[in-house]
Amino acid sequence: MARILVVDDAAITRAMLRAVLERAGHAVVEAADGDAALAAFRETPAQAAFVDIFMPGKEGLATIRELLELAPGLPIVAISAGSTFTDTETLGWAKSYGAAEVLAKPLAAEAVLATLSRLLGR
Repeated sequence: MARILVVDDAAITRAMLRAVLERAGHAVVEAADGDAALAAFRETPAQAAFVDIFMPGKEGLATIRELLELAPGLPIVAISAGSTFTDTETLGWAKSYGAAEVLAKPLAAEAVLATLSRLLGR
């Protein structure tokens, strides 16, 4: 199947996404922040990415922008549990930075797989 980059500072979210994606036959590369994500992507490019918006260090919007500089057209799903702004507002920002899709946390396995399938054209 595909190699998927999962970027989130929350280990529980990375573990959940890994379990769902690997069960569907995908290979998963994890990163806990934007800098680690970019380093991992340079070493082993992925066919799609799930990127959290709010992380310490390099946050999600900058990470999305830099991933797309490395791989224009990379299907990126922005994920967020929200902040002092509404979920839809922060996820809307992610779309303006180039995310192809957005999902609000908590993530549902079915939504993750359906979104990825759409993005990969399967």
